[in-house]
Amino acid sequence: MYDILIIGGGLAGLVNAIELSKAGLHVALIEKQTYPFHRVCGEYISNETLPYLQALGFDPFAQGAVALSEFRVSAPSGRSLRLPLDLGGFGLSRYTMDAALSELAQKAGAHLYTGQKVLRVASLSEGFAAYTDQAPSPFQARVLIGAYGKRSHLDKDLQSDYFYKRSPYVGVKYHIRTSAHPEAQIALHNFKQGYCGISRIEAGKYCLCYLTTREQLRQYGNIAAMEQAVLLQNPYLRHIWATSEFLYAKPLVINEVGFLPKSRVSQGVLMCGDTTGMIAPLCGNGMAMAIHGAKVLSSLVKDFFAGTLSRAALEQEYQKAWQKRFAQRLWAGRNIQHWFGHPRLTEALVRSAQWMPRVAKVLMRQTHGPVF
Repeated sequence: MYDILIIGGGLAGLVNAIELSKAGLHVALIEKQTYPFHRVCGEYISNETLPYLQALGFDPFAQGAVALSEFRVSAPSGRSLRLPLDLGGFGLSRYTMDAALSELAQKAGAHLYTGQKVLRVASLSEGFAAYTDQAPSPFQARVLIGAYGKRSHLDKDLQSDYFYKRSPYVGVKYHIRTSAHPEAQIALHNFKQGYCGISRIEAGKYCLCYLTTREQLRQYGNIAAMEQAVLLQNPYLRHIWATSEFLYAKPLVINEVGFLPKSRVSQGVLMCGDTTGMIAPLCGNGMAMAIHGAKVLSSLVKDFFAGTLSRAALEQEYQKAWQKRFAQRLWAGRNIQHWFGHPRLTEALVRSAQWMPRVAKVLMRQTHGPVF
């Protein structure tokens, strides 16, 4: 019997595990993978997170993170715009970052169970039970945090409408070595029905991650054919593909990448990170929002165990705090995203931003949060 059980060991799950274990609570975290492992992710984090990460005992630059200070966006034609990143950011792979945070969680006292898949969850009179494919008996806890990501069979168990809504998007990720991209720049290069992000990470590598539609992938039959026919129409991407070393034997792919909102509390389970609804890439960055969301949630959970919040108040206060911090940011990001992946709209956006750079800066600020 634990105080808190966390399902999912990404950024949101690990930050909650660190914070709550440091508070002296009995925490278990279940992750179906084994650290270290790669995730489909853009691997850029805004500097809004730096003070908090350092307070947790995590220094990204000690792990090889690379400072990023410039943003570029290009239309499929190659017309582009460059802007300074107001706060700046850094690039670090999830392979490195998640593994380092998992070590911090264990040092703080959290019990990590990796290589186990949660099959189902159930409500108890005094909390929750989670059944896995490895443990002979269920894990039990007073508080259950869902940090398992974009979509899971658990959404069906929790009677989430989101489970039945299909998404048209597919995410594809590579790590590459290249001299075709400036080290301090993060770029979003558009193509028909999608866009591709690229930025430097540790060890001289770059993360190249793009979003496209399942329909487009089906049209060309496979990823390589689609890249040649569609992505490489953008001259920036054509140059990167022609001059770079691709480090994966095959790309990492994730299906059903959906950006519809989900409830922050479902059947009493407190959702955090992408489990609250996938964060659109143009909302700034999902990594920063997952970290910040975990900070907010863990603070309220500590108040619950201290007896200053009832269970009902915990759920209410979490939903209000989440809405206050992230609703406007998500709204802005999702509206800006409508322009991306449409050649004419993207061309118009880049042209307008060239004429009115102040407007572009305002839009960028809308998709990033304050330092926390």
